[in-house]
Amino acid sequence: MSSGSPKRALFAGFAEVAKALGHGHRLEILELLAQGERSVEALAERIGLSVANASQHLRLMRRAGILVSRRDGRRILYRPADPSVLALTAALRRVAERNAAEAQAVISGYFHRRDALEAVTRRELARRLKDGLVTVLDVRPTDEFAAGHLPHAVNIPLRELARRLREIPKSRAVVAYCRGPYCVLAYEAVALLRGRGFKARRLEDGFPEWRAAGLPVERRA
Repeated sequence: MSSGSPKRALFAGFAEVAKALGHGHRLEILELLAQGERSVEALAERIGLSVANASQHLRLMRRAGILVSRRDGRRILYRPADPSVLALTAALRRVAERNAAEAQAVISGYFHRRDALEAVTRRELARRLKDGLVTVLDVRPTDEFAAGHLPHAVNIPLRELARRLREIPKSRAVVAYCRGPYCVLAYEAVALLRGRGFKARRLEDGFPEWRAAGLPVERRA
């Protein structure tokens, strides 16, 4: 055995993990699974894939060690294997932000047009929550909110926000969040709120990053 063989075998294993991430739908699946466990049927419906297509993506990621699964009655529920998966996708995002022209164009176009202001950091939001100085708005769907959310957060899914604005006091600043740093739900919510006269900003990332940082979370009883 040559001295290079173990390293090559190791790099081949790394490449398999990278290959398992090499599809936009798989990254979207990971974003959803970072909110909480889901079945293949629920993932397929949320993303707009066939069950067969979603199953294929899930099998590939589970084989690469990115996902694990468990049986719940007749359903198979999937989740990320461990917190390192979130760290891996975050590193991928940072590389693309800095070096990929296509990603930079989308960020400076769609996202910055809706919100070019600096986002609220986790540390700042934790302090403002402690002081009771802010309304925290979770604009994810209700099932994701029920699986886990920031303390004292108010859940108004984006599709309901325009008709439920009376539930949000205008006397306090609003910080909106959703699934992650480029979840369009929070961007759209902030744009809508500012257009209606609210003082609104985004959280710098989303619920999975808040939880991964060891900050307190709540679940709907």
